[in-house]
Amino acid sequence: MTDTVFPTIGYLAWQASQNIAAKLERELRALDLTLAQYNALLHTVRSPGLSSADIARRSGLTAQSMGAAVNQLIGRGLLRREPHPTSRRSMCLFATDEGHAAGTRADAVADRITAETTSHFSAADNMTLRHLLYRLVEELNPDSLVPGARPQALTGPEGP
Repeated sequence: MTDTVFPTIGYLAWQASQNIAAKLERELRALDLTLAQYNALLHTVRSPGLSSADIARRSGLTAQSMGAAVNQLIGRGLLRREPHPTSRRSMCLFATDEGHAAGTRADAVADRITAETTSHFSAADNMTLRHLLYRLVEELNPDSLVPGARPQALTGPEGP
């Protein structure tokens, strides 16, 4: 243990993540979605044609957990599988119209929870937090980020 009085960044990030994820999981239940299913919808809507393994890597979930989530979404008609154009062993996932609609509803829930959990921050603090978290994820798991979805602070004249 360190002599530092303050918790580490890793501990604080983990605690924040766990608390936000728990709120999101509870709220998604009303939409009959799990957090893993939401991740599958999120990635297939924003990057059509990914495999279940791709989505698992991007989400930080096991392939087995993501496979179960994807199968449930396919069974409900929210996702569909198509053969990969070059790999006979891989299948591409696409959101159906119903999947897009479910993803939109789930995004609204996630946006609301984000607004609630960061409401005590100023707009500048929110942008700084988003900027720093984005840079951290960009370094640790860049595949998890949707191409072209950078926060404004990272795309403006002052951004890298």
